[in-house]
Amino acid sequence: MPRKNHLRETKNETFGKKLLRVALPISLQSLIASSLSLVDNLMVGNLGETELASVGLSTQIHLIFWMVLFGFNGGTTTYMAQFWGKRDLKSIRRVTGISVSVSFSVGLLFFFVSIFFPRFVLGIFTNIPEVLDMGMHFVRYSAVIFLTWSVVVPLTAALKATQQTSVPLKISVVVFGTNTILCVVFIFGMFGAPRLGIMGACLATAVSRILELVLYLVTIFARKNIIAGSLRDFFSWDKKLFRKVLANAVPTTVNEAMWGIGVSFYNAAFGRMGVTEFAAVQAGNTIQNIFSLACFSMGDAMLILVGEKLGKGELDEGYRLAGRIMKVAVIIGAVAGALLLVLSRFIVKLFEFTPQGSRYTVLILLVYGVFLFIKIHNAAIITGVLRAGGDTRFAMFAEIACVWLIGVPVAFFFALCAKLPIYLVVLCVQAEELTKFFVLRRRYKSKKWVKNLVNDETRD
Repeated sequence: MPRKNHLRETKNETFGKKLLRVALPISLQSLIASSLSLVDNLMVGNLGETELASVGLSTQIHLIFWMVLFGFNGGTTTYMAQFWGKRDLKSIRRVTGISVSVSFSVGLLFFFVSIFFPRFVLGIFTNIPEVLDMGMHFVRYSAVIFLTWSVVVPLTAALKATQQTSVPLKISVVVFGTNTILCVVFIFGMFGAPRLGIMGACLATAVSRILELVLYLVTIFARKNIIAGSLRDFFSWDKKLFRKVLANAVPTTVNEAMWGIGVSFYNAAFGRMGVTEFAAVQAGNTIQNIFSLACFSMGDAMLILVGEKLGKGELDEGYRLAGRIMKVAVIIGAVAGALLLVLSRFIVKLFEFTPQGSRYTVLILLVYGVFLFIKIHNAAIITGVLRAGGDTRFAMFAEIACVWLIGVPVAFFFALCAKLPIYLVVLCVQAEELTKFFVLRRRYKSKKWVKNLVNDETRD
């Protein structure tokens, strides 16, 4: 893509047009990502509930790593978005270099743990022997994902921060198509390929993620995107910038890592209730993601657009813009929740479940549908509002307290002590989101998050 096209500001662009231009590609990309997960789970689900539970529990380590990456890059995107407000591309490249360096270091750690200790990793989440035996190979052979994501996620953040959101969307379309085709070929042994079952899903995902990395590198560096530069441009950052970025990114990393671990602990509780129960949760989460991830991406759009305003020094306008985007996000969340309620019974029929598994899944989806607009509200404030202004410490404490002091104890108590049905356990866990709603709403109205973080940064 030519460099000059992306440095030109759009003048007199209406709120609606700008939000669509930035948010729509992010939403579509999230929809594609959730659809990819649905395709994988539908295919694996046709192999049986044990296979679906094995894959679902095996990917919990991927969830934790993804949340670490999402958290750290959420913190670095604050600076990228505010530097974009000043059109400071040199500083954006340096922040991207910091993000790649830290992300890849963490990725190497996850890679080696998954290669050499897969059974230990899976044993954290389940004690069901057949799931352990089946899932440990999935954990080991999908370890390459940690290395590809370590580079892809920071590059995606840089593209989004510079409001080139259509680029990640186009790459996601290619990756989705490739993964779907390879899943069909390797899971079921089509076109002369061996029938590999859940390992076919693992192979398809690994190949698709490697392709994704190649596409990002070619798109940015071979085609001379505006964020492209030499290695020195990315890795010659000074200590002052590094400390500032780290001070903002560490809380978001801890925030998302502890949230991801907390969700994995939910799944550890659910996974000890039985194969059918966990398979129902896994299917419910996959279906919910189709309706929710596109809504959650409004937080990304808010971080980019509000961060740009704050970087320009337009603090009051940034606050007003955040309020307008949040209203849109909550309305979209309510509509998505209503659709989930209406369509849940029909979507569940796509899975090869027992009658009890289907019933559990439908009831879990009803819970998710009712609470979806609250989840969207909370996600928009944490990932969009608070991070846009660098208020990451408050977001971290609010999220961690609600997950670990409310959500996790509730999940284990009602799953293993009270022994409630799985759908009622899922309902009780929503107390976490309700508490978070009131805490975050108060912080948003206080305006304590409205800050310009780059007003004293210089362009070398």
